[in-house]
Amino acid sequence: MSESSTSSPLTPESLVFAANHQPTLKSGNYNIKVEHKFQTEGNDKIPLQTFTTTRSFQVEGERFSLKPEDIQAVFPPKGSLGDHSNVLPHIVLTHSTLPWEHSPDNGNRALTWLALLVFSEVEKPETQVITLGELSNQGAKFPAISLNSHQKNSDPVSVIDVSRQVLEPLLPKLDDLAMLAHVRRLHFCADDTNRMSRKDLHDSERAVIIASRLPAPGETTTVHLVSVEGRYNEATGEFNFDNASQTDKIRLISLTSWRFACISNEQTFSNMIQGLERDHRSFRLPSSTNSDAEDFLKDGFTPVRHALRNGGKTLSWYRGPFVTGAVEGNVDLPVHASDALLRYHSDVGMFDVSYASAWELGRLMALQSPTFSTTLYDWKRLRDQQDKCNQQPEQHQHPLETLTVSTEMPESLKIWLDQLSHLQGIPFKYLVSDERLLPKESIRFFQIDTNWIRCLLDGAYSIGRITTCDFECDQKTLLSVPFTQSTGILIRSDIVSGYPGLLIDAYGDVDGKKPLRELRRQNLSPNILACIFQGDLVRLDIHQKPEMLHFALELSDNDSKVTYNKTLRNQQTISGNLPATRVIPIATLKEKINLPPSPEFNSGNFALQMLEAAEKVSFYRE
Repeated sequence: MSESSTSSPLTPESLVFAANHQPTLKSGNYNIKVEHKFQTEGNDKIPLQTFTTTRSFQVEGERFSLKPEDIQAVFPPKGSLGDHSNVLPHIVLTHSTLPWEHSPDNGNRALTWLALLVFSEVEKPETQVITLGELSNQGAKFPAISLNSHQKNSDPVSVIDVSRQVLEPLLPKLDDLAMLAHVRRLHFCADDTNRMSRKDLHDSERAVIIASRLPAPGETTTVHLVSVEGRYNEATGEFNFDNASQTDKIRLISLTSWRFACISNEQTFSNMIQGLERDHRSFRLPSSTNSDAEDFLKDGFTPVRHALRNGGKTLSWYRGPFVTGAVEGNVDLPVHASDALLRYHSDVGMFDVSYASAWELGRLMALQSPTFSTTLYDWKRLRDQQDKCNQQPEQHQHPLETLTVSTEMPESLKIWLDQLSHLQGIPFKYLVSDERLLPKESIRFFQIDTNWIRCLLDGAYSIGRITTCDFECDQKTLLSVPFTQSTGILIRSDIVSGYPGLLIDAYGDVDGKKPLRELRRQNLSPNILACIFQGDLVRLDIHQKPEMLHFALELSDNDSKVTYNKTLRNQQTISGNLPATRVIPIATLKEKINLPPSPEFNSGNFALQMLEAAEKVSFYRE
């Protein structure tokens, strides 16, 4: 495969920006009163009766902690080593109302109570875990707060203590908070054939919080998502430091944090993707000087330890379902046992255990599923009884004695076998038998060996194949699970964990007009991704999800000053001087973008203008 890198333009049909998503009910205490009036018709002797009742309830969102599932993604990715010095970090939250469930100033404006603070390696505060009752303890400034009924003083909370002289330049102004949070709504078109194979064919909504500071180049950066609930003065728009001196510590609640480094400009998304195929090696072990061994290695075989039935031990060849070329010949199935699938290569004096291993694995996986194995066994018994009745109809002359059983395989068995044919649940060691087949930071393209899959399925289908008669019945009703030519990829890279939810599109032609159906996609480990497609893979596109699109500026040195530039959607370019703190003046930037001034300009418009185009890397079969 060869690769190319392009930028895919934003499509309005798939991604919509909104200023905010207000919760239906604000946090607080509520009373509900129900009144019921009762009067008997035609009887004025019974007076009108009124029954009332009042109930109280409390609405309260998260205040002091977030669950892991509340965070969909962060950018730059945690642990990334790329050149992110021109990127404003952001975090994507799964609950679209979360940033507006509380207020930073107890006012009525739609302002987020969450802020992203970017710290350099020198400024980095240490995270402490204390109790809610210790928040206002001496040693750091924190306003007195009232806890809700479900919260206790002993509940843990993560905090950071930052001196005022470090914190003050980093904090956004109150008006800036209106621009630093927005909502993204994803809409997928039903007639978009390029997306039809994705599991996310539904509308979704996410909240995004943006930082206002650029990371420093050549350093490690720490980002904290902090709560600023009630910390701002509504009248002045300033953060309330509670008369703290410049050296006093200010305490902030940290809901989550992550670190990354701006070290290598090679660690951009497109460079990392393209770097996966730098070795241009197929799915095989390194070459050998032994010509006999090389013949096997070039076909993807690996040497494995083999324990013989008589107790002896030897070394045999094994190849899993992933192959790099066409597989010659066919396998006669069904078989009585896995030994019937062993192949002996007399020229090298070694066995090939590939198909025997697949058969035995299928049998073991079937036995591991009591529901499948029991259902298959019961169905085979009924099938065999029906077969005997059909062979000797004269013994069943009476209608009540006639046994009529459907020989159609139950749907549950078909589903289980279909999933197995797509390698669902196969142990990783059977797919990649040697770590050297899939080195770190690599991508491997492969075809599926249909013979291996057939052996796997026959092993599972062999449950209940005990007698010669059972074997003959299985021969008459051969297992028929439809599977066609399949191809796929394996990616082993930090990209898998660093960019969750990568979009991968496969095509059967160079122009991208023949999308291939995705049969399986699974993270085999935190940094290994496997995808299988129906058909012959010719082109593969890898790009980021819309919610991973990031916010960036162009930086340049001018007369010992660093300036920032941004090209807007209308191709107009705005610029300004970057302060030494690298904190972007959001209010000034908003004014430059919003020309001519529009009162309807909001954080959704701001995010759309600040957004960078998604990078896409395409691999083509040579």
